[in-house]
Amino acid sequence: REIPASEPTAVRGQWVPAPGMKLFETVLDRLGDLPIIAEDLGVITPGVEALRDQFGLPGMKVLQFAWGDFSGVNVFLPHNYTPNCIVYTGTHDNNTTVGWWNGNEASQAIKEHVGRYVGHYVTEINWEMIRLAMGSVARMCVLPLQDLLGLGAEARMNTPGVESGNWAWRMTEDQFNWLPRERLRDLTHFYARNPGAVAAPPDHSR
Repeated sequence: REIPASEPTAVRGQWVPAPGMKLFETVLDRLGDLPIIAEDLGVITPGVEALRDQFGLPGMKVLQFAWGDFSGVNVFLPHNYTPNCIVYTGTHDNNTTVGWWNGNEASQAIKEHVGRYVGHYVTEINWEMIRLAMGSVARMCVLPLQDLLGLGAEARMNTPGVESGNWAWRMTEDQFNWLPRERLRDLTHFYARNPGAVAAPPDHSR
C-alpha cells in the first residue's frame, strides 16, 4: 500500500503492484533458506496465497479468529489446518486469551462454540486454547507468555490504532517463578512438540 508521507494515518492511500516473486527469489538467492512466516491474515487475495504456497511459506492460524459461526469451515479451526502453518493462541495485536474471553470480544455464541468444540464446559480458556494449538498439525505452536500465565486484558501487548499505552507489559521475576512449567512440559511431551519426543503417560501424583 502506497501512502503519501504527509498523511498522519494509513487510511488514505492506494494499493500498487509489488514484485513479490522477484523479491523472494532474490532473498533466497542471496541469503538462502530463511524462517519466514507469511502474515496471511485479513483480506487475502488468491495471488497472495499462490505466492505463499509457491515458496512454501507457512501461514498464520490465530485461534481467537476461529469461533462463532458453527459452520466448521473456518480456516482458523484446528481441524482445517495443514501442517505448513504456524498456530497462535493470539498475537501481539490481540487481547490475551483470558482478556478476550472475559471481555466483550467473545460473544455467547463464541463461548458456546468453543465449549462444543472441546466437548465440555470451559473453566480455563487459556489452557483450552493452548491444548488445541499444541494438538493441531501445525508445524509450530506460538504461545504468548500472557496466556501461559493466565493474565487478563491488563497484560495486553498492543491495541492497533491506539496511539498510547502499547508495548508496556513486562513479565516480572515473580511471574517467571510461578510460570506453570510442569503443565507446559507435560503438554509439550504429550503432543510431541519437543524434537524427538515420545509421549509419556500422565503423572497423576501431582
